[in-house]
Amino acid sequence: MKDVSIDVLQGELFGFIGPDGAGKTTLFRILTSLVLPDAGSAFIGSLDVVKDYKKIRKCTGYMPGRFSLYSDLTVEENLQFYARIFKTSVKENYDLISDIYLQIEPFKKRRAGDLSGGMKQKLALSCALIHNPKVLVLDEPTTGVDAVSRMEFWELLKKMQKKGITILVSTPYMDEASLCDRVALMEHGELLAVDTPACIEKSFTGNLMAVKSNQMYGLLSDLPAGRQVLEQFPDATQVFRFGEFIHITFQSENTAGIIEDLTNYLNSKGHQEIQISPIKPVIEDCFLALMDQPATR
Repeated sequence: MKDVSIDVLQGELFGFIGPDGAGKTTLFRILTSLVLPDAGSAFIGSLDVVKDYKKIRKCTGYMPGRFSLYSDLTVEENLQFYARIFKTSVKENYDLISDIYLQIEPFKKRRAGDLSGGMKQKLALSCALIHNPKVLVLDEPTTGVDAVSRMEFWELLKKMQKKGITILVSTPYMDEASLCDRVALMEHGELLAVDTPACIEKSFTGNLMAVKSNQMYGLLSDLPAGRQVLEQFPDATQVFRFGEFIHITFQSENTAGIIEDLTNYLNSKGHQEIQISPIKPVIEDCFLALMDQPATR
């Protein structure tokens, strides 16, 4: 970690966004008192993660990235076990997990190891909530889960937030950033930006274009000079693959002129069926731009 400093507001749904190796899991393990920090300090409310680790474990719910419940116990047995650990019962705090548990209750006699990925995540979330925590820490809860289950899971998080729970969630999926109140973009243990998704998108500088042709590989294939076709175009500052398009950033605001000149340029390189259109940047564009410009951080 490199001088990470963040304040999360009470009742906020705060996202840590970044690829594998960005430092998200390490940060979460520090916050949940599972790993001692080498330097600096961290607090959950007024509680120090080192000095007050016993109190922190009582007021936080932690869901690690890897499924860590007991696979040989049933859904019902796992939930009862975690409730007893925190000296409570499923009946006492059922209202906290009812929105989630109702979806897996038909499978309560099934062993946890036999559940689908989405059902495992819902069971893990139920176990993390059963002791009525003030803070919920979720480490990549939707990784490896299908798109429908991912959306259902985020809908559940929004319901949890309405109950006054502060939620910290990490994810490698950039599209999930827009579901958070605020996000921290991370790379190699360093913060690239901390703000609302809308403000981060507004901070993007440059004229962004989506480009496509009949030779997509040719747009990015390396040339003998070591530079790619689009990178050689004058005024192009950043070039990234983005689904079926290539996103390219220009400093010039002359959109019509860029489209005409770039079309002629690609025609001269043998490209046909060229599509070029101005687009609004999304979080992923901003993240890639920040990664590419370390001097601006």
